[in-house]
Amino acid sequence: MARKFLYAIAILVMLALASAFAYRFYGVQLMRQFMVPSGDAVALPPTAADAYTKPDMWIARPDKPGNPALWTPTGYTPAADPKGAVFFIHPTSFLDTKTWNAPLDNADANNRAALFLRGQASAFNSVGAVWAPRYRQATFGAFLTSKASAQKALDFAYRDVLAAFDQFVAQAGDRPIILAGHSQGALHLSRLLVDRIAGQPIAKRIVAAYVVGWPVSVSADLPNMGLPACAAADQSGCILSWQSFAEPADPSLIVDTFDATAGFTGQPRAGTPMVCTNPLTGNPGDSAPATANLGTLIPDQSFQSARLVTQSVPARCDGRGFLMIGRNAPDFGQYVLPGNNYHVFDYSLFWANIRQDAERRLKAYER
Repeated sequence: MARKFLYAIAILVMLALASAFAYRFYGVQLMRQFMVPSGDAVALPPTAADAYTKPDMWIARPDKPGNPALWTPTGYTPAADPKGAVFFIHPTSFLDTKTWNAPLDNADANNRAALFLRGQASAFNSVGAVWAPRYRQATFGAFLTSKASAQKALDFAYRDVLAAFDQFVAQAGDRPIILAGHSQGALHLSRLLVDRIAGQPIAKRIVAAYVVGWPVSVSADLPNMGLPACAAADQSGCILSWQSFAEPADPSLIVDTFDATAGFTGQPRAGTPMVCTNPLTGNPGDSAPATANLGTLIPDQSFQSARLVTQSVPARCDGRGFLMIGRNAPDFGQYVLPGNNYHVFDYSLFWANIRQDAERRLKAYER
């Protein structure tokens, strides 16, 4: 189901990290040549039963020193005794071409993943203790090819995510649960919802699932994901999803590949609407001005820190379910992807509102 859309997302994300010049003149073939591993995917052994009981298998967990998910911009602090538990699946941070899956001890991939947690998972540290596993993620090149090895790499990565989630549930006690992910992480989260949440007692403990930077078909995916799309800002037990574009937007790459896939129900996704939650309001399909934006994270040049800027980015759901952020979006240079796609910044554009949204949904859950 996911391979063709993964191909599209990978092109977009790779462009955020690779040279825009090279892409413009040499295109996808160049990335395929240099980013797709040449050999076959090596079968990875299953995760040991006790693997995720060990702190070093987690980038973030409540008892881990230097937890990057506890970072906050000036004016915000993590909750001293958070009521919930957050399971966060980071996006792809492994760029190697020698192997299809990231070794768990790869320093570069782990450092990049920690940066993602600072700008993304940190939005949830006021409502829950954040758990974010290391997993043998598929390399970027797996998203640029239809080789069987690519799907194997994704399946190996997902198997780790499932093992981590099962240990998270065992250690989180009976606290309410927030699920969140981005890009490849959101893909794995969408599968996890089908395999671990739908039809299971644990579904009653889910405050919300943030499937961000990944499309969710209203008719071809949602019926099998165990939770409905959020219909209101004060609703719990539901799914949020959005994909951010400045205007004029050209989401054709996503639309074309999305329409060529089948959803979790087995039905075609062609022509179906996508879930679009406005992160400024928490409501589906609506519009909000920039004055409603409580804070956008603007990173420094090193991406090691960021400042929060209020009332700078509007948002409205448009068309089949893309989130439009207007014509005067922040200038993030080469990190803005073709078609005015702000995929890399799906969380940071709305960081303070996402934080408020999670707090509001937790209160609704507790009522």
